[in-house]
This record gives sequence, structure tokens and C-alpha cells, in this order.
Amino acid sequence: MQQYFSLADCDVMGFDLDHTLCRYHLPQSARLIYDSFAQYLVTEKGYDKDLLTLAPDSLDFCCKGLVLDIEEGNFLKLAEDGTVLRASHGTKSMTHEEILETYGRREWKHFNTVSAMVSRSGSYTLASKYYLYDNYFDLPGALLCARVVDSLDQHDGQKKYDFWKDMVAAVQHNYKISAFKEDCGTYFPEVKNHPDKYLQRCPESVKKWLKQLKSAGKILLLITSSHSDYCRLLCEHILGNNFEEYFDIVITNALKPGFFSHTPNQRPFRTLENDEEQEALLSLDKPGWYSQGNAIQLYELLKKMTGKLDPKVVYFGDSMHSDIFPARHYSNWETVFILEELLGDEVAVPADSESEPLEKKGKYEGDQLKAPYSVSKQWGSFFMDRLPGLENAEETLVRTWSCKCVSTYSTIAIPSLEAIADLPLDYRFTRFCSNRSATAGYYPSPPRPLSYASYSSKCITTIQQ
Repeated sequence: MQQYFSLADCDVMGFDLDHTLCRYHLPQSARLIYDSFAQYLVTEKGYDKDLLTLAPDSLDFCCKGLVLDIEEGNFLKLAEDGTVLRASHGTKSMTHEEILETYGRREWKHFNTVSAMVSRSGSYTLASKYYLYDNYFDLPGALLCARVVDSLDQHDGQKKYDFWKDMVAAVQHNYKISAFKEDCGTYFPEVKNHPDKYLQRCPESVKKWLKQLKSAGKILLLITSSHSDYCRLLCEHILGNNFEEYFDIVITNALKPGFFSHTPNQRPFRTLENDEEQEALLSLDKPGWYSQGNAIQLYELLKKMTGKLDPKVVYFGDSMHSDIFPARHYSNWETVFILEELLGDEVAVPADSESEPLEKKGKYEGDQLKAPYSVSKQWGSFFMDRLPGLENAEETLVRTWSCKCVSTYSTIAIPSLEAIADLPLDYRFTRFCSNRSATAGYYPSPPRPLSYASYSSKCITTIQQ
């Protein structure tokens, strides 16, 4: 595989919407998502009213990459080899001794099952025994589930937990496809009435960049699992009423990752009339706005539009299981992972120790405060953690399983589209590759913990030699 990746070599640019093109004010949106689920559990399912109150620092619990063991009420942070780095029962952190007693120093027995969740929908299903939290729409639900476990322990002394079916119902009630139109639930009515409170307008640099891509002859796609009415609200707010001019093809209710993994018979495209889905299409013949669909028929249309037998597609997204893994695994597209945690880990770097050129810093200073739980005090870095040594042995720095997934399935990882919008189209990014440095692939700079670990490893190797 080539060492470098350039957008100039791509014929088609595909974009996810939520938390990719449309960035949210995270503290406000996290609280809204939490409240929307909690309101349902309390009013419809009779859960403790204390769930409706939230301490200001509670969202620190939220950390991408956590796995919920539903039956045990435990949250786990996993190393790349499947061992448990940190854990909590409900919101209460487990000690190192408790972790060793419960899970031992070995691959967690369900690690292969949870690893496979990256390739499945990751959706809230009743049959779930585990749930992987990998995006900002999910994370507030992790805090709510943890508090439910605390509440059940306090009142019922439960050892096995049966709250998941109610959590599924809360999610379905607030996010169902008709909720926006019907003003159903808490989430959509609130965003409709106060979009500025929750949505960040698209930076001018990104809007200019999108226009430059089209001027350079690139085909632009918008592929989102959001329904068409919510998509229109977001796009008009962040891009303007002429947002459709930025894209050749808009696909809503894409039901990712099924969009990439399903066949045309399983997931046909549908046209829309007044945001209502119409009959299934046998083929996709022209650009436009569609609903549902599949990557196979889309790619056939892209061949016609580009006049190439094998057009090169790059897809930008923020979810490993909905965007990055399926686009790479099923469609063999290049993938750019939008990872706001790259901003969070930079917050802790003192200004006088920064070594990046001036043009690579300063741009994000205002954004850092908007990502309050990208570095959780309770859970630590998304990328690395310390594994305590056994029997007085020294602790070691290890990559998290989430970090391994980033380098395995992403071409590159960036904190936002704004980070690359001012670069020339033929800029050459160093891509992730298994036989190169663990810090390759991150732009504009690697996460600090990963850089430190890489530096330490090189020092140790040098000393040994």
C-alpha cells in the first residue's frame, strides 16, 4: 500500500452529516440527549425521578469506546488485546484489585463478540448482551445506564439487570423516523425550536473547500442515517438554504452500516415526496436526493458519472461501526475518521512546550472548551492507558482497543473538516499502515499520549541496542 494519501487522487468525496459536516455544541447536545432518554424512563417506565437531575461534572463519565456488559451493569475500557484496563459498576470505578478478581489479566471472555460489534449495526436491540458506545449520540445514554444501575443497586440490590429493554424503548421513542414530523419525544422538538443552541454553523473555510472540490471536478455525496426532514433542518442551518448546491447526491435514512453491507434487494433506494418514502427503485440512474439504498447501486451510478470503471471514493465520518469500518470493509473506500478526541488530548499540552508550526495551532483554541468529555478524568485517554504490573512489576503503557480500530480501518484521522480545509488539494497525508509508526495517519499531529508512548518505546529500544 502507498505510504501517502491525497484527496486529489479521489474522484468522489462522501460525507456523513452528524458530527462530521454538522458539528454540535457538545455540552448542550449531550444534556439534551440525556434528558430525552431520562424523561421517557421516568414518565413512561416509572424509574426513579432522581435520574432527571444531573450534577455539572456528571458528563465526565462519557467516553467513546466503552463497552457496557448489560447483564452485569459493568462498563469496560479494553486494551487492544482485549484485557480490561478500567471498569466501573454503574458509575462507581472498580479498583485494580476488583478488576483482577472479576476479569483477570487475560482477554475478556466476550472480546471476540464485542469486536464483531464493529461490523454489525451497533443498534439498540432487545437481544443485546453488550453495547459499544462509539459516537456522541450514544454517550449520554452510557451515563444514564450507569445511573440506572446505581439506582437499582440502591433500591433493589440487583445482581442481574433488566433495564435494557426500557432503554431501547426510550431511544426508539425519541429517534424514530416520524418523531421529527410529529414533534414526538424531547430531542427533535428542542433542536427544531433552538437550533443555535445545539448546532455549530459550518465554518466559511469548509464551505469554500466544498465548493473548491466541486470546481475541481469531484463528485460530492452526503450519506446520513438521519431522516430527510432532520437532515434539511441541519443543512439549512449550518450551510444555508442553498445547501443542495454543495452535493451531487444526497442520501438520507441510509441506515448505516447496512447501507454498505446490504444488497440492492435487501436495501433498495427510494425516492421522496414531502419527506415520505416512495416505492423502491430497481436501479439508481441519476444524481438527486434519495432515501435508504445501498453502496452497490450507488457505485454503479458513480461509474457512469465519472466515466471510470473503478472510481476512487473517500468517505468522511465520525462513527467506527456506522461509517469507517463498513465503508472500508464492504466497499473498499478510503476513510477519513473525524475524531474530536484529537482536540481533547491537546488541551493538556502547555503552550510553551508545543512544537508544531504556527500554522498548525491556534485554530482550535476556541473549540477545546466545546469538547468537555473527550478526555474523561474517570476513564482517561481514548488512545492509551496504563496497565498496572503484576507482583510489583512496572506498569506499562498500552493502546486501547478503540485506538487500534482507528489505525486498522481509517486511512487518516483528523479532529474536524476545518483542520484540512485550507490545505492544497494535492496535500499528501501519511496514511495509517501496520508496518509504520503508530502515530502515522493522524493530522495535524498525533494524540499526545500516543506520541509519548511511541517516543518512550524508541528510547527503550535505543538503550537496549
